[in-house]
Amino acid sequence: MTRRHTPDPLPCRRFDSELWFAEKPDDVELAKSLCQECPLVNACLAGALERAEPWGVWGGQLVLAGVVVPRKRPRGRPRKHPVAA
Repeated sequence: MTRRHTPDPLPCRRFDSELWFAEKPDDVELAKSLCQECPLVNACLAGALERAEPWGVWGGQLVLAGVVVPRKRPRGRPRKHPVAA
């Protein structure tokens, strides 16, 4: 009997796991967007918050120190003065 291979519906299993723990803000945003198609997005986030995950993208949200944060800041010091658009 031959088994058919079906692609895994979970994005975190289809892509490199490093993406969900990326340093670059653009990579973090990509991981967050990929999570939106996942059927387990809500359970994933709830589990991460319950476990107080130290960091990473869980359920389409960035978690740092067990708390959801809106976005990852780039490395380095913030600018003293805003940059003109």
